Amino acid sequence: MAVIFWGSSFVATKIVLRELNPTTIIPIRFGMGLLILTVANRRGNFRPIDLKAMPMLALLGFLGITLHAWLQATGLKTVAATVTAWVIATIPVFVALLGWAFLGERLSLLRLGGIVLAASGAVTVVSGGDLRALLAGRVGTVGDILIGISALNWALFTVLSKRVLRSDAHRPTGGGTGQGHAIQMMLYVMAFGWIFSLPGMILDKGWLALQTLSSQGWWALVFLGIACSGLAYLFWYEALDRIAATQAGVFLYFEPLVTAVVAWPTLGEAITGVIALGGAAILLGVWLVNQR
Repeated sequence: MAVIFWGSSFVATKIVLRELNPTTIIPIRFGMGLLILTVANRRGNFRPIDLKAMPMLALLGFLGITLHAWLQATGLKTVAATVTAWVIATIPVFVALLGWAFLGERLSLLRLGGIVLAASGAVTVVSGGDLRALLAGRVGTVGDILIGISALNWALFTVLSKRVLRSDAHRPTGGGTGQGHAIQMMLYVMAFGWIFSLPGMILDKGWLALQTLSSQGWWALVFLGIACSGLAYLFWYEALDRIAATQAGVFLYFEPLVTAVVAWPTLGEAITGVIALGGAAILLGVWLVNQR
């Protein structure tokens, strides 16, 4: 369910962007998600976190919530949901590169080959297979660049989150392990991200646009908040609690496929042969990168 929600989120964002600015969408979306995570944590064994951990959690909130959501939403103004999903699918490649650069993780020839293949697939998807544009160095629009930066940003968020989750200093006082700890960490991260997103909505007076928001826009916004920013995280961590992380990670390969299936009837985005070819290269490349 988490993968279905996340795959559909690009389509829902495109729909609500017709009527609202990113600065309005982001705080409302993650405000709803924050409520879901708060209720889930209150039902569990909630413990306060050491104050020394707050600066890092605030940084994660800015990177993983505020900045990431703004980059994606702004990019989606001009980029097709399907193209966005395929570019976002390259995140494991960026994670591998950052892990090699900052964590000393090994990059085998197989993984390097996967990086090259996935990058080639991403360029193919973004350029639409236009060879002349590639040779002239014209690959993608500003929106494509923002989506690419968002993938790199999420990879950085992932690497930093791994360090936080492994650090005893960031665990709840009095104990706390496993997925319950991870959900609680996400609650704090989302809370900081939501707080950082509020000034943009206040400056834009975004609440005024809500008065004329259509029913379709409201449905898309509520779906983004409750399903994509709240329930999806709970379902994901529940899955990690029941099956191995490697097995759960395989399901993420289906996220861009979900986007393509939903975007076709909803937004009229056709699945072209070039996108299918580039997408296949991305999936194979990411699979190779994940091989140890």
